[in-house]
Amino acid sequence: IMNRFSSLLTMTICICSFVHASLAQEQEQPEYGWKKNIVGTLNLTQVSFSNWTQGGEDAFAWQVILDNKFVNDQEKFNWATSGKFAFGKTKLGDSGFRKSIDEIKLESVLIYKLSTLINPYAAVTALTQFADGFQYPDDSTRVKVSKFLDPGYFTQSVGLAIEPTEGFKTRLGASLKETVTSDFPRLYADDPETDEIEKTRTEVGMESITDFSRSLGENMVLTCKLELFSNVKAFDEIDVNWDNLFTAKISKYVNVNFNFRLFYDRNISAKRQISQSLALGLTYTIL
Repeated sequence: IMNRFSSLLTMTICICSFVHASLAQEQEQPEYGWKKNIVGTLNLTQVSFSNWTQGGEDAFAWQVILDNKFVNDQEKFNWATSGKFAFGKTKLGDSGFRKSIDEIKLESVLIYKLSTLINPYAAVTALTQFADGFQYPDDSTRVKVSKFLDPGYFTQSVGLAIEPTEGFKTRLGASLKETVTSDFPRLYADDPETDEIEKTRTEVGMESITDFSRSLGENMVLTCKLELFSNVKAFDEIDVNWDNLFTAKISKYVNVNFNFRLFYDRNISAKRQISQSLALGLTYTIL
């Protein structure tokens, strides 16, 4: 019960951060105050064949991505709340639509300014998905393996944050990580060494989060986020979530996006998990 309460509290803090940021008034002082950014992206891919003797299958894919960031920078503290909401599906040939991307990620970081380089911080994050997830052993079979908040990942951490230069910042601290499930505990939260089936797994360890953003040209940007978590019981088993996005701007509203993501959690799979996508899309800055 306490684990689920902690997970609910984490998501509540993130959501409240967004609400508070969206309703805040702009500050009069230009050097301090709220900075808000909401960017929406729509990616479409379509291939069609008619009497094409060389072979091929019709294909259609779509993705919607919404990136949000609200930063309240004051003289004594910096409060940054960010979110990523992504969902998309792909249809190949006569098969039905299948998920190609599905992610809900919220993060809120409060930094207390003691110096220009190293400062203490407290952070909460939440990670889950929108819709049911399936595996397809063959063309006629699908197996449900996940759904909204099943699994749900929540972390709370405190430590030190470092920002040596603009576009590069990292933080290191003690962390509490909860994995919450309901219908699929054996895949994500269960401890196989016990007779009981656990629906929640709690881990105490160390967390390292590094954000990097660099302009590679007038219209090209590389953004990377590396998240590491090590359980104090097994420092040689480090959970990794490495998300990379390369964006090339063709015109005011048209971008080419390449996303590469590497995920590793030994409790879920002994092998690393990789996803990548290349898309031409429409991008619009809402705020």
